[in-house]
Amino acid sequence: MRKIIVLSMITLDGVMQAPGAPEEDTSGGFKYGGWTAPYGDEVYGKVVQKELKQPADYLLGRKTFEIFAHYWPEHENGWPGINDVTKYVMSKTMKKSDWKNSVILKSLADIEKIKNSKGSDIQVHGSGELIQLLLKNDLVDELWHKIHPLTLGKGKKLFDNGTIPAAFTLIESSVTPSGVIIANYKRGGKVKTGTIGA
Repeated sequence: MRKIIVLSMITLDGVMQAPGAPEEDTSGGFKYGGWTAPYGDEVYGKVVQKELKQPADYLLGRKTFEIFAHYWPEHENGWPGINDVTKYVMSKTMKKSDWKNSVILKSLADIEKIKNSKGSDIQVHGSGELIQLLLKNDLVDELWHKIHPLTLGKGKKLFDNGTIPAAFTLIESSVTPSGVIIANYKRGGKVKTGTIGA
């Protein structure tokens, strides 16, 4: 069985929309694209490079896939190996892609079949609607968060409609000089409750 790992750049209020550039995703009138840029420092860069070097295939939603497919084939030096690994894209409308090693998935059952196969871990970048589908169906094994010290109020959120109650266990954490909390969690069973001080 392959692990599905969600990598996210989020604000304190859970916004994940357009972290990389002003024009990345302006849907809904979003005007804060590129909000991660002020927090880039050497520690942050090393964390990102370590993540990108992990052996993995990628599972992406259509919108994120289209952004990646437009950019990465000509910029592989920034993400070595991205063009050679398998890129799975969840889409009901796409028929084919010219980006090599791309596979179009049509359903949740297709994702479950890949998860239950042998191979590298599967990383999910961006892809908010896809992540919510995975969370709703308990298919996320690990969450690798980069939590940025700002709130935006509006924008697409990582945890939105349909997230199931689930416990996670912290497996690694650090804080960058610019105040970004790096926190990696693995799925930790069911939610436990109790009374404080009892």
